[in-house]
Amino acid sequence: MKYTPTAVRRDLRTLGERFSQQRRLLSLTVADVAQRAGVSPTTVSNLEQGKAVRTDSLLSIARVLQMADALVASCDPYSTDLGRLRANEQLPKRVRR
Repeated sequence: MKYTPTAVRRDLRTLGERFSQQRRLLSLTVADVAQRAGVSPTTVSNLEQGKAVRTDSLLSIARVLQMADALVASCDPYSTDLGRLRANEQLPKRVRR
């Protein structure tokens, strides 16, 4: 993606700050996290600086930082107001235009 919307850049920075805070709360170095997650220290630094990283790298780092379960749970569509309202409806297999 060549252009990253402002809101997405802001969210990436916020996510990076929170990952950095959690790493420091756990008294881990960037190298510690990288080794445990199976990624390079540059990848961990990029994430903490709000730069885009691969999804599998993000989740591996989140797992090391004990944040993966909350991250995955936050994506549950049935935890939203609309999701709860439509919970009993049958979802289509695909959406066509």
